[in-house]
Amino acid sequence: MQRPSRFAHTRYLGDKRTQFVYDVDSLDTEVYNEIIEEIVNSEVGICFAPDTLPEARNRGYTLAVFGKTRRRLKPR
Repeated sequence: MQRPSRFAHTRYLGDKRTQFVYDVDSLDTEVYNEIIEEIVNSEVGICFAPDTLPEARNRGYTLAVFGKTRRRLKPR
């Protein structure tokens, strides 16, 4: 998948509503492509510095797994 233009230098993209983090480099299904586009269009994406999975977990985010769902909350 091609990275979104706003997050061109980001590998891990978080969703503020669900507290899921997506590894953009390893996504290959259409479902994930639609989710990433929705995150960018809704402006609820977050990137992490340093751009690593442990940093995302440190901030309370969980790696998204296919089929795993959470309630969508309004971002603060």
